[in-house]
Amino acid sequence: MKALVIGATGATGKPLVENLLNDPFFEEVIVFVRKAPAAVHEKLIVHVVDFNAMEQWRDLITGDVVFSCMGTTIKEAKTKANQWKIDYEYPYQFAKYAKENGCNTHVLVSSYGASSQSRMFYPQMKGKLEEAIKALAYSCNIVFQPGVLIRKNTDRAMEQLSVGLIRFLNKLGIYRSYEPLPTEDLASAMIAAAKENTSGEYVYALDAIRKTWLHKG
Repeated sequence: MKALVIGATGATGKPLVENLLNDPFFEEVIVFVRKAPAAVHEKLIVHVVDFNAMEQWRDLITGDVVFSCMGTTIKEAKTKANQWKIDYEYPYQFAKYAKENGCNTHVLVSSYGASSQSRMFYPQMKGKLEEAIKALAYSCNIVFQPGVLIRKNTDRAMEQLSVGLIRFLNKLGIYRSYEPLPTEDLASAMIAAAKENTSGEYVYALDAIRKTWLHKG
């Protein structure tokens, strides 16, 4: 199996790539990045690309499974237009070319509450992306909608605050299904789902991620 990864250098992408490289189920792990990672592995193929010129390297997007975990924050993107480009346009275009090149399975990291009908920008954007990729008609389409993620060594103050608050409420027995999820666990769940499912449409949110793929809870 050949795995294609975008968002490979992000908080979820890093453990995802590491796990894929250590999994004998996957013979090649092909990542598409803006800057080459330090990692070196016999199974790892790195393409340093310009995502604004995807048409020029579309022929490289060939494999069996797409793992899509590309995304940014409005703080990092600066504008909604730029965040839309990174969170919607790049992942959709990549998914489209991968499908045209014969890829059968797509695994997407979306967001809890994603809905094209939402009045809020972020969940609306994620919902529209889910619908657009679904319309590509992959043989197997898998969507993960995690809530708050625990990112190793994060310096995002609001993220740290959110994790701390939800964990405090969890200890009181409140919002158990909203328990923060480590990005390492999300990466493991994505791989497990891709290996087990070969056809169909699947959406996993919050507790379902743990109970179905991590056997926790």
